[in-house]
Amino acid sequence: MASLLTSAFGLFLRAPGWLLVRLSGRPRDRRGHRELLPAFQFMCSVLARVLPPIETLSAPEMRKQQDDSPLDFDPLPRDAGPTQDHAVPVDGGEILVREYTPGGASGVLPALVYFHGGGWVLGNVEGHNTLCARLAAGSGCRVFSVDYRLAPEYPFPVPLQDCEAAFDWVCSNAEPLNVDPSRIAAGGDSAGGNLTAALCISRMGSGKPLPCLQLLVYPCTDFAFATKSFDECGDGFFLTRGMMEWFRGHSLPDPADWTNPLASPMQAEDLSGHPPAILVTAGFDPLCDEGEAYGDRLESAGLAVARRTYDPLIHGFANMGLIPEARAATEEIANLLSEKIR
Repeated sequence: MASLLTSAFGLFLRAPGWLLVRLSGRPRDRRGHRELLPAFQFMCSVLARVLPPIETLSAPEMRKQQDDSPLDFDPLPRDAGPTQDHAVPVDGGEILVREYTPGGASGVLPALVYFHGGGWVLGNVEGHNTLCARLAAGSGCRVFSVDYRLAPEYPFPVPLQDCEAAFDWVCSNAEPLNVDPSRIAAGGDSAGGNLTAALCISRMGSGKPLPCLQLLVYPCTDFAFATKSFDECGDGFFLTRGMMEWFRGHSLPDPADWTNPLASPMQAEDLSGHPPAILVTAGFDPLCDEGEAYGDRLESAGLAVARRTYDPLIHGFANMGLIPEARAATEEIANLLSEKIR
């Protein structure tokens, strides 16, 4: 049944743009010079009609809804290579880290330690399976996807601590993992982008080895939620202000933590000495402006920042490979990673 629904949705998305806009029930969405991709306009309108507001659900209810979703937004690529699951020790237990090897690759390779999105409350390795396979195939890196523990059961700073433990584990086991210890990057999307930036801040402060590169895909960088893009895109474009407030309430129950640089990287006083970055933003994303502002901060600190802004796309597009423009953007990001890490 799920595959049938996915196929039906895919057929709708191949309809002409003018028809998708009409089916959305609203005029073409614009933001300044940007025009929202019709497929996303249609998708956002459908999801708004059929899904209850996240604010009305508990974390377990929302996780079940996400796991039961019939729409596979990113089919596994045909050239996906092998995977291997590892149990990595963390404070108080262990977490899953899934290793993705590019198809046909062997020997020592660069690595990307990847932190999934989901607002620090949702998401897992399974939900980012195809994205990580696509990143491995396109970049030539071994990708290590980290199943860090989630809030509210494990609020800040536990997810960050788990990500640090996983990064340390890859560094310490570079030789048996066939990883080049000089080319270990960290990256993630949304909450995972936040965790990547925070990991760099934390390791800079403690004197630990830094990633060679940070991949920031539409990252959350400031819990103030006070940017222009938050005002313009905070409703109707998949990720909403209400969702971000729900995530913040679960992951950062103490408002005093909202300005902690390890939660809000924009609050860091000094970003000099951090790794170079790949910064990806989407034009119809509430987090667009804070991501761009963080890129400005990195550049002001003298760091090289390779920017990619996808004006017609929305937050979460990297997991929506059913839409050709989203899949092409993700493949471009993987190719850019390959260029910057080699």
